[in-house]
Amino acid sequence: MKKIIIGLLALVTLGLAGCGSSDEPTDSSKSAKKDSTPFTGEYIVNADYVKKNLDDIILVDARGEEEAGKGTVKGATAIGWQQLASVEEGASGDEKWGLVLEPAELGKRLGEKGIAKDKEVVLFASAQKGWGDDGRIAWELLAAGYKDVKIVDGGFAALKKAGLKTDVESTKLDPVDVKIDSIDQKHIIRTDELKKDYDDYKIVDVREDKEYKGDVLYGEAKGGHLPDAIHIRFTDLFNKDGMLKSNKELTKLFEDAGLAKEDKIVTYCTAGIRSAYMELVMDMCGFKQVKNYDGSYYRWAKVEDVEK
Repeated sequence: MKKIIIGLLALVTLGLAGCGSSDEPTDSSKSAKKDSTPFTGEYIVNADYVKKNLDDIILVDARGEEEAGKGTVKGATAIGWQQLASVEEGASGDEKWGLVLEPAELGKRLGEKGIAKDKEVVLFASAQKGWGDDGRIAWELLAAGYKDVKIVDGGFAALKKAGLKTDVESTKLDPVDVKIDSIDQKHIIRTDELKKDYDDYKIVDVREDKEYKGDVLYGEAKGGHLPDAIHIRFTDLFNKDGMLKSNKELTKLFEDAGLAKEDKIVTYCTAGIRSAYMELVMDMCGFKQVKNYDGSYYRWAKVEDVEK
């Protein structure tokens, strides 16, 4: 019972943290002229695309039902990343806490929410003000065999700005049959594998400055970061207006940090949410050997040594 309570408290903390970040997105250079080129990629659409195709897609508010209840896009269904992860038992940092669900259970939950595999699924969240919940769910759907998955550049704010109607009640879709045979492990890594092959990877910490430097903000076992981790903040992916920086700018950001497109890379954050979003963005920038550590810092800090 104690472990369950701790786990639930961690969920509440993560939810509150997702409402905003203390780190502001930074430009590559204060004196440099802003690149107005939109980000492009196979997993990204803009708000106008959603507006034109609203009747043909499954639109998902990835912030979850509580946030959607404060205002969401009319017609969107709400799903939180926690509904698709193993968080009901135990506490953050336990071996299986926060990981992608097993295929049968994941298919059952997605089916209950009406997320059909033969439809285009478009997700939105809060851009740089959130934790990349849309990226986490998109990353998981792709691993589960969904073929047509997108996230909205600029998130909920961009959709409102584009004039999409809003509502304070999310849409309940009819249940569907979803069969997931297996989870593709190409972009997933777990603690034992990471520990075994640690020297083969470049490790990228996408958390806030305070987290990287050692502050314990969300119930982590101890503060710090993984050994030799490169620090690229999740918020650095975005311009101040919440839109993703251009592909050119982001590629430069990654390369300036010491990453090459041929490198084997692991991204992590607190619970594998922001880092899943980062994995997708890096993939779209041509970094094809990137894995997201979904156990992330919660698990590593509990069982392995860290640096400060």
